Amino acid sequence: MGERRLTDWNTALLDCFEDASTCCYGCWCGPCLACTVSGRFGESYCLPVCDLVTTGSQILGFPACVPPVAVSMRAAMRNRYGIKGSIAADIAASCCCTLCSWCQMHRELKHQKKAPVVINMQQQHVINMQPPAMMMMPQVAMAPQVAMAPTFMSQPQTIMTLN
Repeated sequence: MGERRLTDWNTALLDCFEDASTCCYGCWCGPCLACTVSGRFGESYCLPVCDLVTTGSQILGFPACVPPVAVSMRAAMRNRYGIKGSIAADIAASCCCTLCSWCQMHRELKHQKKAPVVINMQQQHVINMQPPAMMMMPQVAMAPQVAMAPTFMSQPQTIMTLN
């Protein structure tokens, strides 16, 4: 089995101008961004609330202790997408700049989720399976017209006749 080739993160930790909307979202509501990243990665949307409650990292901008969810999410994302790094680097990024770390993970998810567009240019053949109109209607002799009593409709599905 071949060795998996590791790559770099799609954007650096402080590459806010690569995707300004992500960083604006992170600055406007860091917990919302963290929950979005968690959900899009396949984890519970509420998981980052643990970091908020235990470390205060989303409010203060820096944690009082190592934010376990941010660190584990970075490590899991590196593992899934084959990104170079170490747990020590994940701890440093998550402790020194928690919001930047979540923004980087959000940008990485957006990059990883891009699917190539495939356009099928083959000619389509249409086959008409309906027989010609003459074959569908059998030849029937027309019956003579019979005079009917006048009718009118008062309600749907109700026919009244006058005799």
